[in-house]
Amino acid sequence: MIDKLIEKIKETQNPSVAGIDTSFDYLPDAVKAKCGSLHDAAQAIVDFNAELIENLYKIVPAVKVQVAFYEMYGVEGITAFKKTVDMARKKGLIVMSDVKRGDIGSTAACYSKAYIGNVEIGGRKFVGFDSDFITVNPYLGADGIKPFLADCKENDRGIFVLVKTSNPSSGQLQDKIFRDGSTLYETVGALVEEWGKDLCGKYGYTDVGAVVGATHPSQAERLRALMPHTFFLVPGYGAQGGTADGLKVCFDSRGSGAIVNSSRGIICAYKSDRYKGMSVGKAAAAAAEDMRDDITNALKR
Repeated sequence: MIDKLIEKIKETQNPSVAGIDTSFDYLPDAVKAKCGSLHDAAQAIVDFNAELIENLYKIVPAVKVQVAFYEMYGVEGITAFKKTVDMARKKGLIVMSDVKRGDIGSTAACYSKAYIGNVEIGGRKFVGFDSDFITVNPYLGADGIKPFLADCKENDRGIFVLVKTSNPSSGQLQDKIFRDGSTLYETVGALVEEWGKDLCGKYGYTDVGAVVGATHPSQAERLRALMPHTFFLVPGYGAQGGTADGLKVCFDSRGSGAIVNSSRGIICAYKSDRYKGMSVGKAAAAAAEDMRDDITNALKR
């Protein structure tokens, strides 16, 4: 699957992913005013996302859909999540479901089946939330990762494992130093590199990627050196303070090896003075193009 993502990045000449993390609060006021139930809110979110996807699918190679923004609306929200995933797939986009799942044994296997595997009913196989990649929490160690690896191999899918996250307090745990001088995030990074060794694609990267935040460039640079076969999903650009120049260290010497996420900066661009007067979709497209140009120009410097 990582080869497909890399080829899609090459096709669009854009190493960025649009985060479709749509809260009801992000919708235009006129739309919100017409909603009076969870069903109304969920349908409005689907319509909003449909406009986004229609305007973005030729610009970005992938979308990342954060399930929490849908779960808070209950069953109606989960239906909106599935519809959003399905709409993106129909447009040929690589779909990353940001679910940060992690548990042991059979429970991890169930999480995996829901997004990158399948279930068998009456002799037929069904897919729950048909995703190309999902995010995974490694805190339970290999027991919590092996079921996902099995589905990656069987179904040509991928995972991104949390290694060095973009939030300010990530260092409380991730930067802890062991007696040998290594940090927790470096230890997890080494595990991720090992977990992916049997799932390597033709471009030298594996289906087991890492989440590495743009807001911690020195740590990202260290991880890039330690993880030569691991593709990075890079959150933190824009609203969280990450810059194109700062995140260059996440890429390899060929300008590959990473894809950068922006969510609010794209889906809420219509609210910005920079894109004032544009529709939701047109503003999102313009913001995505500006982000693409910012990153690709930085990589050339």
